[in-house]
Amino acid sequence: MAAPRHFTDIEETGLKPRRFVFVLLENFTLLSFAAALDCLRLANRMSGKELYTWRLIGEGGETVQSSTGTTFALEGDLEELQRGDTIMLCGGMDVQEATSKRLLNWLRREARRGLPVGGLCTASFTLARAGLLDGKRATIHWENHDSFAEEFEDVQLTKSVFVVDGLRLTTAGGTSSIDLFLQLIAEDHGEELANAVADQQIYSAIRTDQDTQRLSVPTRIGVRHPKLSQVIHMMEANIEEPISPSILAQEVGMSTRQLERLFRRYLNRSPKRYYMELRLQKARNLLMQTDMSVINVALACGFASPSHFSKCYRAHYQTTPYRERGSHAARLSV
Repeated sequence: MAAPRHFTDIEETGLKPRRFVFVLLENFTLLSFAAALDCLRLANRMSGKELYTWRLIGEGGETVQSSTGTTFALEGDLEELQRGDTIMLCGGMDVQEATSKRLLNWLRREARRGLPVGGLCTASFTLARAGLLDGKRATIHWENHDSFAEEFEDVQLTKSVFVVDGLRLTTAGGTSSIDLFLQLIAEDHGEELANAVADQQIYSAIRTDQDTQRLSVPTRIGVRHPKLSQVIHMMEANIEEPISPSILAQEVGMSTRQLERLFRRYLNRSPKRYYMELRLQKARNLLMQTDMSVINVALACGFASPSHFSKCYRAHYQTTPYRERGSHAARLSV
């Protein structure tokens, strides 16, 4: 490998290394955490200086398990931090269960002291529950987008891969940690060092906060038909109040019959069926990730009555909404 290059001289500038305090929640996503940490490690290596240090803490201060089942030893409990620290909360599966009152109170206290607070992957939920994202732009993993939007109306939720809004930083999970931390490194020590870190990671397509986290509709469905993509986009944006196939067809300059043929040809289902599957998928996310009543979930997904919702849900998932939620709660309690 190439020898480290000296991009920044900490000794000459008199700057102290910037310390990141990673707060690991139970079942945190290993990839998001490891991607962030490796950016800091490589920044030190490529600069030849200790530009960054880090500390791993968590509730209880002993051990925590990642979503892969790997156990990590913590270096401390939820303690009062240093003035120059940056908090990075690492979330993952079942983040609601990992969000305790003690953690929320600690986050609020440290935020009041002026520390930057970030959330990787689903940790945006915890930041929002603490009230730290009210009035702020933020993002979260696309799978949690629906439930987050329903619960935190005061947060300006986006679909960006990461968002920096003042002292609040959020990412969408996965490799988006790399994008955020490359930007932080560039701000701290210049683009050249950030690019050198990306090169070491074989990370050739650095994304900005203007990039969205999900693939475009054509890429996702494997079909590049502009009118089909436009209709699906309208469907996804109108789940609570579904649009009739005739109006969808009219919006893209087609007849209802032409729209039917288009969906049959490329997706092997009718527009009505495809729309129903989108609505049921959102309903399932809300049932698994929120405490919303089944009635409210039905309304949020465009169903006029709980009985109709239950009938459609059973036909698609072979279980009722009530049983789905009960089995999910049972799994969490194990």
